[in-house]
Amino acid sequence: MAFMEKDSFKPERIAKRLARAGICSRREAEHLITAGRVSVDGETLTSPAFNVTTASQITVDGKILQAAEAPRLWRYHKPAGLITTARDPKGRPTVFEKLPPGLPRVISVGRLDFNSEGLLLLTNDGELARHLELPQNAWLRHYRVRVYGKVDAAKLTALAKGVTISGIYYEPIKAVLEKEQGTNAWLSVSLREGKNREIRKIMDHLGLQVSRLIRTSFGPFPLGTLPPGAVEEVPRRALRGALEKFFEALT
Repeated sequence: MAFMEKDSFKPERIAKRLARAGICSRREAEHLITAGRVSVDGETLTSPAFNVTTASQITVDGKILQAAEAPRLWRYHKPAGLITTARDPKGRPTVFEKLPPGLPRVISVGRLDFNSEGLLLLTNDGELARHLELPQNAWLRHYRVRVYGKVDAAKLTALAKGVTISGIYYEPIKAVLEKEQGTNAWLSVSLREGKNREIRKIMDHLGLQVSRLIRTSFGPFPLGTLPPGAVEEVPRRALRGALEKFFEALT
């Protein structure tokens, strides 16, 4: 069933409409458009500076774009050894190849690197993904991190003030020692930004080698007891309750 947005005939950017339909992100939509793969009412677009309404007939690679469905969100327990991308030039296995059958087309909310595991959020709605990823929303993310090396508790505490590494400033994070097992230790790490390989780079800066990294929550959404490789949809009522402002803007 199609999802009717507020002011559904109000013009909006074509890239936003493609993202809402779960085709890709806004940025990726712009690449599709400039590549000549998107048409509106029979006219091939050459620029993303184009507005459409729900009355517009949009095609991508010759296929008609269906009306946006209601935004949905799934929790996925990503195992280590998968890359969070639709396809990989190196031939490594991807998250999307390993998803169970029956899911609609989905995109990931952010990424977990190849060797990281734990909670990865998936959605059928590019605008919902964008909302969850926007830096100004600053969703708190929790991780359990196993490291090799001698942990200096004072240096962990100092991370709460932020740290600059190789000229790049990393926002404050909370890192707490959970337990030590010989030369290995488990840390609890919480942060609000998501720079590329941020935790690994910070731990390396402290002289610690990350041997395992597990995301246990993203904002109000926990990994819980979801087993590796499993997917579970967030109930619609819980989703609306957690993202009330997002849904108020749509309905």
